[in-house]
Amino acid sequence: MGDSQFRTVARHPTVVRLYRFVTVGAFAAGVQTAVLWLLVEYGGLNYLVAATISIELTIILQFFVNNAWTFQHAGHSHRWDYFVGLVRTNIVRGSAIPIQVGLLWAFVNWAGLMYLLANGFAIFISGLYRYYLDSRWTWKIA
Repeated sequence: MGDSQFRTVARHPTVVRLYRFVTVGAFAAGVQTAVLWLLVEYGGLNYLVAATISIELTIILQFFVNNAWTFQHAGHSHRWDYFVGLVRTNIVRGSAIPIQVGLLWAFVNWAGLMYLLANGFAIFISGLYRYYLDSRWTWKIA
């Protein structure tokens, strides 16, 4: 693949959106992991309960950032559209919570991983599901 072909592929809207989605997701994963750790280590919560709370906090964070940056061309700018988008992303990402928490539990209990490391793997795997549904339904990108 030549240099100009690479630039063409790298600038394709789908590639740019995926890059931005992963960047936002990586930032949110850091926030989620920090909140998870704080809730477990200082809040005394069970790691699965803490994971659910930290996931919901980052759902809202990611919607704001993805709406403004990742999907800015299809972003929700009017109040009603913004509200509908927030509800849709909560449905998409909310439906991913059992997937992520289930994977977290499996990685901790079956693979013996530390809960923070297991959470990272669970975020990545459930992120594929979230990207597909969020891009297609929340922001209606084909």
